[in-house]
Amino acid sequence: MAYQISSDCISCGACASECPVSCISEGDSQYTIDESACIDCGTCASVCPVQAPQQK
Repeated sequence: MAYQISSDCISCGACASECPVSCISEGDSQYTIDESACIDCGTCASVCPVQAPQQK
């Protein structure tokens, strides 16, 4: 199951810089995950200071 980023995102960018497949990008109000490219590794969740990435 892919991860998705909740509205708790504070747009710090920590998740995007750590994603091994570069599937996280900056959106208008928060970062977003391309669920079709996400490999479900959990790296984004482990580095997020507010636990915004959640398993779908």
